[in-house]
Amino acid sequence: MSQQKHRIGILGGTFDPIHVGHLMTAEAVRDEYHLNKVIFIPAANPPHKQDQHVTPAIHRFIMTLLATCSNPHFEVSSLEMNRPGLSYTIDTIYELIRRFGKGTEFYFITGADAIQEIPTWDRIEELLGICQFIAATRQGCLPNVDNIKEYFGGLGEKRIHRLATPELEISSTDIRERIKKGYSIKYIVPENVEQYIHKEGLYL
Repeated sequence: MSQQKHRIGILGGTFDPIHVGHLMTAEAVRDEYHLNKVIFIPAANPPHKQDQHVTPAIHRFIMTLLATCSNPHFEVSSLEMNRPGLSYTIDTIYELIRRFGKGTEFYFITGADAIQEIPTWDRIEELLGICQFIAATRQGCLPNVDNIKEYFGGLGEKRIHRLATPELEISSTDIRERIKKGYSIKYIVPENVEQYIHKEGLYL
């Protein structure tokens, strides 16, 4: 009797800071696709943000740990932080394949906005060949995902999926702006993340 394949979700990002939208998305995808766990991977040196200020990786890593520690199905990896150079997703997936074995199925979780950018990703067709993509999106954004699936033809139809998730108009950019203006971020980020941000004086 053959064993069921291990299914692992990957949620990468700068997490600057991580917020409840990230957590709700990860849990919704885990539940829908019967994932054994979701690994959060803070990007150390994201190639698409070379011209932007990004909070030091250690702070983003600690905030991600704090945000996910109450969910036994969530893990946080320092894989990209420990690797020199730019953080390319395909290198990360190959490293995870080495760690978990070729029989593992990987599901890369992204948003409707980010999925629009994947044609520019490094070795994207090779990446689609080894990893499923789940575009977590609001109901009204579903056509955007369909456009990307059509762009990649049969490969996109087979490897890119969409999942409508709870509508939350939250972004890390907005959270940073709220902190700069002295506004509350309570209930937008987990309580322990809010405490850490204030303790370390981040985003002021």
